[in-house]
Amino acid sequence: MLQQYKHILVAIDGSYEAELAFRKAVEVALRNDGQLHLIHVIDTRAFQNISSFDSAMVEQVTETAKKTMDEYIATANKLGLKDIDYSIEYGAPKSLIAREVPEKKKIDLIMIGATGLNAVERLLIGSVTEYVTRTAVCDVLVVRTDLANQHLSTKQRSNIGH
Repeated sequence: MLQQYKHILVAIDGSYEAELAFRKAVEVALRNDGQLHLIHVIDTRAFQNISSFDSAMVEQVTETAKKTMDEYIATANKLGLKDIDYSIEYGAPKSLIAREVPEKKKIDLIMIGATGLNAVERLLIGSVTEYVTRTAVCDVLVVRTDLANQHLSTKQRSNIGH
């Protein structure tokens, strides 16, 4: 029997790599008659460093995330995928993407974009993608190419969506 992924999670962070993961996840969900769940994590640790913590800032970030997620839902619908939803989570992206949300949603595949961090950033803060591939409770597919399995140049990346 062929492996079918019925509950697919995609982490959306506004990066080009996340866009690729989303595009491929839509195709996988359509082929498998599966459900796609998008997640955007607002890393609350980033706000702890701000001395005058402002809840309006969190609300603004949340509103921006909601608009972005609604755009992803509309795109998926246009591509024929109707079984799609999203959540906006607050906390540490690594554990939320690798364990907490997949356990809660019974995810059987996480599709995540390859890291956009450079070597120094990975050393200092660690890559979410690297952490997820090591500790996830289900299969993980790291997306590095477009729908034609081509690795795009920087120039081609800047033309995406235009």
